[in-house]
Amino acid sequence: MIKKVYIMKIITQHKRAKFEYFIEQTLIAGIKLQGSEVKSIRAGKVSINESYITFKNGEVFILNMHIAKFEASSVFNHDETRTRKLLLNRSEINKLVGAKERDGMTLIPLSIELHQGLIKVKIALAKGKKLYDKRETIKERDLEREKRMAFKDKNR
Repeated sequence: MIKKVYIMKIITQHKRAKFEYFIEQTLIAGIKLQGSEVKSIRAGKVSINESYITFKNGEVFILNMHIAKFEASSVFNHDETRTRKLLLNRSEINKLVGAKERDGMTLIPLSIELHQGLIKVKIALAKGKKLYDKRETIKERDLEREKRMAFKDKNR
């Protein structure tokens, strides 16, 4: 039996997410897009740094995700920061709503990925870090960098 291995190509990432939040759980969701949006995303003209995820009428939406207009598209172009619907199962939505209400967590997009021709959004259930937590993260990162540099100098 032949196993198929699918590789997800990361188009863009929210680089400060792991610095700003404690990531508790991740989930992959589909996203409802227009044709010109898909072409712009495949060209890499998308940003999720200012975006966030919210609930409306039992559905999940991503707000402030910026997708640049597609130059070759004429009249049927899209609004760059419109609200887009995320495609999740009802059980996944209920789990996210419960965690958000019960634990005071937030939903953030981590990355946009291309999987078998489909565009997916990797979202995270996260808790915000305090200032002292961020300082601890910086300290750990600096220590790790110093270890790598010492190891590199030792092997020369």
